[in-house]
Amino acid sequence: MNFIEAMILGLLQGLTEFIPVSSSAHLRIAGAFLPNAIDPGATFTAITQLGTEAAVLLYFRHDIARIAHAWFEQFGRSASKTARARELSLAVSSSAVSPGNKRVAVSFDRQHPDVRLGWLIIVGTVPIVIAGFLLQQTIRTSFRSLWIIAIVLIVFGVFLGVADLVGGHRKTLEMLGYRDGLLFGFAQMLALVPGVSRSGATTTLGRALGYERSAVTRFSFLLAVPAVFGSGLYELYHSISHPDATAPFGLAETAVATIIAFTVGLTVIAFLMNYIRRRSFLPFVIYRILLGSGLVVLLSTGEINAV
Repeated sequence: MNFIEAMILGLLQGLTEFIPVSSSAHLRIAGAFLPNAIDPGATFTAITQLGTEAAVLLYFRHDIARIAHAWFEQFGRSASKTARARELSLAVSSSAVSPGNKRVAVSFDRQHPDVRLGWLIIVGTVPIVIAGFLLQQTIRTSFRSLWIIAIVLIVFGVFLGVADLVGGHRKTLEMLGYRDGLLFGFAQMLALVPGVSRSGATTTLGRALGYERSAVTRFSFLLAVPAVFGSGLYELYHSISHPDATAPFGLAETAVATIIAFTVGLTVIAFLMNYIRRRSFLPFVIYRILLGSGLVVLLSTGEINAV
């Protein structure tokens, strides 16, 4: 039975990780309706997110490789080489260099778009790392109350709906600066509370700041990579080095759920990136409000327990 439950939760993780409805909330809610009626736990959730994040690495592999190359390359060039590269680039653009000379040095300084994006991901990761370290116990206990999840689903659903409605479409990813990058980091930090949704919080902020849907969604995916892998690998190491006999799922069940999350998540990424080119986030907003409201009713009538 544990394997079947783990497979169901892995499927749910893959389906909900990337859309703005909170995968951690769905795993917590689903746990209350499974035969054993248990909370899957923060450890299980974090480890299965390694599967969905591996899907991000595969889907955005070219973007990630390009950003990583540019970011590391900035440290491998001296100031004189950078200056020379700029001169050569300028010469090519003004046709001052022979057309046969196609090999031109590229300037990877901090103003290069990919270098800047690499720094923005680092800057945006700092808030969630600090908060995650300081609030570990609260994340594992108080934040997992179904009452908190229900209210957060509704409130942040409304926030997303308003932001998407009034937000502009004038800003692209190339226009993202360090101030906004840090703000995205604080938005991602809110996802430590199940129900907020990592993609939901960053999408809400991005739309409020006037970024295009595709731009904010892409940055949200990239921003999550170091935070999710850091958290997931830490929880994986801890579960191996300090096994918890009371944990609802063992490593074998968790591994199965993670593989399923990866497979399903890869499909969902492709769907979402295609979806947002033409449509708004309104269906997700409605879904969040209905789910949160239904949860409030069930909790109020005693059909399920909050803890």
